[in-house]
Amino acid sequence: MNHKTLFEKTHLKNITLQNRIVMAPMTRARTSQPGNIPNNMMATYYKQRATAGLIISEATQISDDSQGYSFTPGVYTDEHVKGWQPVTSAAHKEGAAIFCQLWHVGRVSHPTFQKGGLPIAPSALAPVETKVWISDEEGNGKMVDCIQPRAMTQDDIDRVIQDFAYSAKRAIEAGFDGIEIHGGNGYLIDQFLRTNSNHRTDKYGDTRENRIRFLLEVVDAVSKEIGSDKVGVRLAPFITFKDMDCPDIVPTILDASRELQSRNIAYLHLSEADWDDAPIIPENFRIELRKLFTNTIIVAGSYTQERANEILNKGYADLVAFGRPFVSNPDLVSRLKNNYELAALDGNTLFGGNEKGYIDYPAYCKNQ
Repeated sequence: MNHKTLFEKTHLKNITLQNRIVMAPMTRARTSQPGNIPNNMMATYYKQRATAGLIISEATQISDDSQGYSFTPGVYTDEHVKGWQPVTSAAHKEGAAIFCQLWHVGRVSHPTFQKGGLPIAPSALAPVETKVWISDEEGNGKMVDCIQPRAMTQDDIDRVIQDFAYSAKRAIEAGFDGIEIHGGNGYLIDQFLRTNSNHRTDKYGDTRENRIRFLLEVVDAVSKEIGSDKVGVRLAPFITFKDMDCPDIVPTILDASRELQSRNIAYLHLSEADWDDAPIIPENFRIELRKLFTNTIIVAGSYTQERANEILNKGYADLVAFGRPFVSNPDLVSRLKNNYELAALDGNTLFGGNEKGYIDYPAYCKNQ
């Protein structure tokens, strides 16, 4: 078996990637207002980090009511498309492929984003101890509790599925190479997957087959619009924040993975917990997942270069995503390759604001 490394070229369907390193999707809340429009500062940010083989954009709204945090971008209007085009062009000029992560936050929202109405979710269950950030146009804001959502009707479900498909089409028009459907971290699709947030008794609830139905209908609609080879899915079976502790989630995710493989999507992105005492993903889960899903698997968590190469060579993953290290190290690929020290992250500038903590992190200098 050939020894795999992070720095070798590889392929994602018909896309050649310059290495196996992925820039993970990370919300930074730097859009222009009104309208949550991507801007030139964002283009600079992504360009600086485009030595990654693949960039997955920050989570991006598919509609007005899919939003849960201030200043996060959309990709469903002409203005959004125009705003994203310099971003995708900048990434491509540096050699990176770039996918747009599409999300609907479901119950992790607030009436501020709902035109005075309620957020929607599989069931009318508020997430416990879960907050969102709301702000005015000057950036002054606060964390507020999520409220009880209303349960989605069939019309709501049909509309959201079409919103995913339409936004996928617009993302391709904006120059993205593909899209990633956000199915993890406690947001809408994840809410359908889990028994604690999905108490439905119709065809979208109760059994595993029913709980994965919404995800698969979204995948099918998006694939019909842009092709399954341009579709990735992110899932997070071992992440339980936002009140998402579900005892049946692991077999549910495995069932979903089997169905996603049958649809021949581009990749499955496994989001792992990355805090200090996070649960370790059992090796038997990785083995079973690889049996069920044989296309590209991306893993994301607190990966070091050593751990990344280990999981690549065990065959459990094909690409490894790095998140926060990319924030403070725009030249992360070079730093890893040359064993340069990594710069520290300024947590105070992660969300909202201006260039500070966004595009002013320097590349490594041996004399620094």
